[in-house]
Amino acid sequence: MVWQIPDYTPMRNITEPIITLEGHSKRVGILSWHPTARNVLLSAGGDNVIIMWNVGTGEVLLSLDDMHPDVIHSVCWNSNGSLLATTCKDKTLRIIDPRKGQVVAERARPHEGARPLRAVFTADGKLLSTGFSRMSERQLALWDPNNFEEPVALQEMDTSNGVLLPFYDPDSSIVYLCGKGDSSIRYFEITEEPPFVHYLNTFSSKEPQRGMGFMPKRGLDVSKCEIARFYKLHERKCEPIIMTVPRKSDLFQDDLYPDTPGPEPALEADEWLAGQDAEPVLISLRDGYVPPKHRELRVTKRNILDVRLPSGPRRSQSASDAPLSQHTLETLLEEIKALREQVQAQEQRITALENMLCELVDGTD
Repeated sequence: MVWQIPDYTPMRNITEPIITLEGHSKRVGILSWHPTARNVLLSAGGDNVIIMWNVGTGEVLLSLDDMHPDVIHSVCWNSNGSLLATTCKDKTLRIIDPRKGQVVAERARPHEGARPLRAVFTADGKLLSTGFSRMSERQLALWDPNNFEEPVALQEMDTSNGVLLPFYDPDSSIVYLCGKGDSSIRYFEITEEPPFVHYLNTFSSKEPQRGMGFMPKRGLDVSKCEIARFYKLHERKCEPIIMTVPRKSDLFQDDLYPDTPGPEPALEADEWLAGQDAEPVLISLRDGYVPPKHRELRVTKRNILDVRLPSGPRRSQSASDAPLSQHTLETLLEEIKALREQVQAQEQRITALENMLCELVDGTD
């Protein structure tokens, strides 16, 4: 289910999804929006299948059915959305061209341990993977997809059972490693010069994390030199964790905030499916991020009247299941459209009245 979250604070619970996508036979565990194409959503489920959807129409664009023999652990787009990096329970790291349905490159057992792997693309097309050694030491490896024989760099850390989740910031080329059950966040800088992976620091807290979320760069407070924000999931609360760089000046820090990918797509879904690629549309954060107007997702389902009936002999029909005439169908569609517009108008009126009521209540307090 895809839900539309409004920019304003809703006065009532949102109970209806904007669209429901049905295609997996088992539970879906991974979702990822395409970085440059409008309304293209990737989903991966326990059925070992990856599906690309056009959320604007509710249709399946592509389905990768036979790429993975076992459960998929992670999926990541590259910067322009032309390739996917996946890790699987079979201990293989794959680079996939989804439109051709081909595995471009793969590396069996990039980490020798038995625990799950994770992988993300870097800004220059390399891959960062996390896994375990044979001695159960947690590892961070940097790979060149053109040469999967040996890692460009390999960083060994502590011995723990928690799977490391990599969160990569392409603007600063910093990767943050968060382990489920850990109470710390390690971060490393990725450079083009040896040793390529540089340890920076570790953030530690008292309580272990059950999960972690990562805020996009345009959601950060540039006036406070905030370079990363996490949302740490506890048993009964969600705690924001803010990373800042101390600066004495109150001016905008260009070195901390290069132009970053914005919310506007560079391609339509059909253009991407036809083979076009484009880099993300960048925006400046100099004055802070201002959301554009009219960001509502518009779902347009195909008209069932455009689908032609199959040719061939037709069975005899009784009067009860005879097809409706074209005029009757058009009349019904017009009535449905009018009712939908009336419902939307009433929703807006109810929302306006609720806002007025809140203002009156606040004024009497």
